[in-house]
Amino acid sequence: MSNKEKLVVEVIGAHNLMPKDGEGSSSPFVEIEFENQRLRTQVKFKDLNPVWNEKLVFHVNDVADLPYRTIEVNVFNEKRSSNSRNFLGKVRISGSSIAKEGEEMAQLYTLDKRSLFSHVRGEISLKLYLSIREDTKQVITTSSNTPSSFSKKNRKIQQPTAAMIIQHQQQQQQQQQQQMLMEETRGNNKQTHQQIAQLHPKQGEPNHPGEIKPVVVTTLPTPTLPTSGGGGVSASGGVPSGGGGVYSNGLHEFSLKETSPHLGGGPLNKDKTSSTYDLVEQMQYLYVRVVKAGGLQVFGGAEILAEVKLGNYKGITKRVSANNGEWDQVFAFSKDCIQSSMAEIFVKERDKDDFLGRVWFDLNEVPRRVPPDSQLAPQWYRMEDKKGDKTKGGEVMVSIWFGTQADEAFAEAWHSKAANVNFDGLCSIKSKVYLSPKLWYLRISIIEAQDVLLGEKGSSLMRYPEFLAKVQVGNQMLRTKISPANSTRSLSNPYWNEDLIFVVAEPFEDYVLITVEDRLGPGREEVVGRVLLPVAAVERRWDEKSVPSRWFNLDNHFGSSTDSKGVTRFGSRIHIRASLDGGYHVLDETTMHSSDLRPTAKQLWRPHIGVLEVGILGAAGLMPMKVKEGKRATTDAYCVAKYGQKWVRTRTVVDSLSPKWNEQYTWEVFDPCTVIAIGVFDNCRFDKSTIASAVSGATRDSRIGKVRIRLSTLETDRVYTHSYPLLMLHTSGVKKMGELHLAVRFSCANVANMLHVYALPLLPKMHYVNPISVNQLESLRYQAMNVVAMRLSRAEPPLGREVVEYMLDHDTHMWSMRRSKANFFRLMTVLSGILAIVRSLEAIRSWHKPVYSALFLVLFLLLVLLPELIIPTALVYMAFLGIWRYKSRPRQPPHMDTRLSHADSVYPDELDEELDSFPTSRSAEIVRMRYDRLRSVAGRIQTVVGDMATQGERFQALLSWRDPRATFLFVMFCLAAAVGFYTVPIRVVVALWGVYALRPPRFRSKLPSQALSFFRRLPAKADSLL
Repeated sequence: MSNKEKLVVEVIGAHNLMPKDGEGSSSPFVEIEFENQRLRTQVKFKDLNPVWNEKLVFHVNDVADLPYRTIEVNVFNEKRSSNSRNFLGKVRISGSSIAKEGEEMAQLYTLDKRSLFSHVRGEISLKLYLSIREDTKQVITTSSNTPSSFSKKNRKIQQPTAAMIIQHQQQQQQQQQQQMLMEETRGNNKQTHQQIAQLHPKQGEPNHPGEIKPVVVTTLPTPTLPTSGGGGVSASGGVPSGGGGVYSNGLHEFSLKETSPHLGGGPLNKDKTSSTYDLVEQMQYLYVRVVKAGGLQVFGGAEILAEVKLGNYKGITKRVSANNGEWDQVFAFSKDCIQSSMAEIFVKERDKDDFLGRVWFDLNEVPRRVPPDSQLAPQWYRMEDKKGDKTKGGEVMVSIWFGTQADEAFAEAWHSKAANVNFDGLCSIKSKVYLSPKLWYLRISIIEAQDVLLGEKGSSLMRYPEFLAKVQVGNQMLRTKISPANSTRSLSNPYWNEDLIFVVAEPFEDYVLITVEDRLGPGREEVVGRVLLPVAAVERRWDEKSVPSRWFNLDNHFGSSTDSKGVTRFGSRIHIRASLDGGYHVLDETTMHSSDLRPTAKQLWRPHIGVLEVGILGAAGLMPMKVKEGKRATTDAYCVAKYGQKWVRTRTVVDSLSPKWNEQYTWEVFDPCTVIAIGVFDNCRFDKSTIASAVSGATRDSRIGKVRIRLSTLETDRVYTHSYPLLMLHTSGVKKMGELHLAVRFSCANVANMLHVYALPLLPKMHYVNPISVNQLESLRYQAMNVVAMRLSRAEPPLGREVVEYMLDHDTHMWSMRRSKANFFRLMTVLSGILAIVRSLEAIRSWHKPVYSALFLVLFLLLVLLPELIIPTALVYMAFLGIWRYKSRPRQPPHMDTRLSHADSVYPDELDEELDSFPTSRSAEIVRMRYDRLRSVAGRIQTVVGDMATQGERFQALLSWRDPRATFLFVMFCLAAAVGFYTVPIRVVVALWGVYALRPPRFRSKLPSQALSFFRRLPAKADSLL
């Protein structure tokens, strides 16, 4: 590269900066340092969301060393009164993330702290690229030893000159021309599959208040700048990811990245916390437990509360009675947000500003607790009143300590970053572990009924009765077919012998309602008898042994109590066999993405083979999902992970587009061929304005994205630290909603036990001994999902139905043109290997490479003479092929592939059809157009199926005498061939056939063979189709 190349840093703007001028605002400017060069932007006075749009140009000494250099970006507040500045945040960017000119993209970086006590917030948007244009000018250059505090002289030098203003205007004009050119190119190119989503809804779409669509900046796939293995800054969120290269645009935006977080507190931290929580980054917290107060001078039954204050953060307990009330609440203050060296605790009377007592603690004297040490015992501390007198302030029982997220109090603590959350919504942002209810298959066999009396409506009509049985369990209802007429049975003794299967959950609280109905006409049934059974009284079974059947009396009087006396004179009865089948695995997930395959009965469980540990580190670059206070776009993100019966939910990080959770969870693994699902959602249930609607079910948490990891693709005892793209389908295309940073480890104590699992059946024994049909399994899966969603929605905090449905893939059975194309091309990829072999054999037959064709002919004749070498040769070839491919094995776990899913080449109307509700909510014209398109696709499929059926019918026609002449020729050929094969050894026949098939092209005719011509002339049943 030429030495004329320059590094251009375009400072676009900043958002949500910290006010530092004492008047609720700031006057920010940006200072950037690169290779002893320091440049700065203009000052934006009194602006917390400044927009600069300035380009700062730096000389590059050696472009080859650029990936090993860093760019320091500092944001300061200018104090005009004292000629000094305040620190507002910094960003350190690796040179490996710098793109070429024309490939640059605006990237959003989160401002970091300079020290532990820095108070920083906000983000900054930058563009970094290399430029080789001759007219690029450098703005200002100072040496590296320039003092941090500017004097008046230096400040005058750094004011923009006329030449700088002219150059800045020229750069803005060039930038506008480039944007116009890109817009024209984007309008002409129909293959551009990435768009910018507007904040305002499109015409015809519902406009939900308080919600905005994600903004996605997209371009076409272009080559990226080669990067080194050093740390970089992610393209989506600006969070440093120490290990992997950085993608900039195109399909690389949706790829997986390897990261290098400081797990367990780093290599120098070897305490017990790092050994227990070794898959997350340690987060330091100050914990304050306020238990109760005593000796207060209050009158009557007044209510008191405690207030814990640390700098600008303040936590308030619940209100309790002053006589015998206890708070027993824990407050957690993140150490990186601590702004004071003293923690204060005030005890106040309700609705009064003056405090009754006060106690404070010096943070330098606070002890540090390391689990598994027991919790610090709370102690009584004497409080001082407003005048500083400790004799009248009473006492408060408090314990205070420093700890990490490994502390037992972490999950139930009030966090300082949730200071703006209403007290009633605090429960909805805490981390929780849920357990799915234990699901059973309830099998009800309706055998027969006896002495069924017709009802009043049915007895008045001259007709044959049509009896059917209906069974209802909770919200599930199934019915049998109408009892067929039988000459050997009376009309009042219907016979069905049908099995009806339901899904029930422990504890069994439902009842089984069985009714016998007489069908009077379409949609008209009359109940002639019923019986009610508790599910808890049904017998359980673990194997295929049948349970004994029982007769139950039918209650056929539903009127007044005087009518029920007739039950003693005459009664109908029904024959039923009921059982709770514990030998099945109740599927609540799709079979392809199941996380648990164990049977319901715990007696049939095998010992676990390993342990799965997942560290949910955080997310980066999340799209804003809603608008708060009418102007602030933000996201309140939390994670949900599901594996087996265990669901985990992280705490909600409020008002953050780059949340950090650093929570670690563990699951027992019983089968390695299972999948763990991790989803990210936006919490909409804790806001004060939405709590009431959340209780009624009107508020739904928004989906951000989901990640699946199959355990069988992971190496044992290896820690996988990657950044997974969170992808969502919208009507305008696939959108990247952010990145999820995970650390995953699959540990196995006994490899032999794990390998033995691969030889066992995938599902429990009952699925093969007494199988359930595919259609019935799909219906039962839907019922199981409803049961799980209902139970988890009643937990505290509730796990919404929309979350459960998204994690369990409830809509995979719906029609999708995109998914159909993806499955078709998956099938073609599988068949491509066979087609490649066929093409290779055809190339050998064509003798394009005579040497290879001759060698193949010799190998074929050798295998014919020594047939015992055929199978060993094939097995050795596959073994060596597997060994050869070991070096190119996948080193990263699989992730959502947009190319495989055909999400990058799908038409908008197809996506709109896939995301449409069921039944459809679109207009009649759109539905008619989609129906015609579906008819055309089905017509092509119909033609292919018809051609396959025609070929099969021609095989059948060989001996059917449908064409007597063709069948006569085939029979005569079979007799002659039988004599020939009897007299000639099979090896000679195969050898002659191989030599004939591999003969050079000069000895072959271009016309089809006589056998193929004979086969094509055979008749098929297509002539009989209308």
